[in-house]
Amino acid sequence: MARGGGGGRKNSEETRERLLTAAGEVLREEGYAGASARAIATRAEANSALVFYHFGGVDQLLLTALDRSSAERMTMYREEASRARTLEELVEVATRIYRTDLERGYITEFSELVAAAVTKPELREEIRRRSEPWIDFIADEWERVVGGSPLGGLLPAREVAYGALTFYLGVNLFSVLDEDASRTEAVFDLAGRLAPRARLLTMRLPRRGGRAKEKENE
Repeated sequence: MARGGGGGRKNSEETRERLLTAAGEVLREEGYAGASARAIATRAEANSALVFYHFGGVDQLLLTALDRSSAERMTMYREEASRARTLEELVEVATRIYRTDLERGYITEFSELVAAAVTKPELREEIRRRSEPWIDFIADEWERVVGGSPLGGLLPAREVAYGALTFYLGVNLFSVLDEDASRTEAVFDLAGRLAPRARLLTMRLPRRGGRAKEKENE
């Protein structure tokens, strides 16, 4: 009896994982409109009723699949970004993140759910809440690298994060006009050329309090 119960739980967990994997694949390949319970279950080789049993519905399944891929990406990208020490290196990291997300379909995955939220208000709060960690991530890395510099004062971290996320979402729509991604790559190339020229703006200024203290010590 105990063995049977354990086997049942294992099978249930495996089915749940297959559904999550299939949901991400169908969303990336077929879009939100094609991500039905039947399409996902067929890809997962499972009964479509299990979508509702495990997740309560298709949208919750898609959101859970997004959560899983986001957690994996956040771990990977935090480690990569932490090695950046200059604006040039930060631009290089951003470029690699874009290329990785484009290649693996993560841009499409997120953008499809954002587009669905336009006509499904119940999805808006779910998507907004899931975007906040990424906004925080971008803002934190920007502040770490250029905070306290003239450039950091000119371009506040939070606003930079909003702009980056807007660009990220726009890239997926722009792909209709940029099928080979050459135009988008040109934007990153431009950023790569501008970053070294902004080096002086990224030099941190000494604090006034620090100068006053130094004079007192003299």
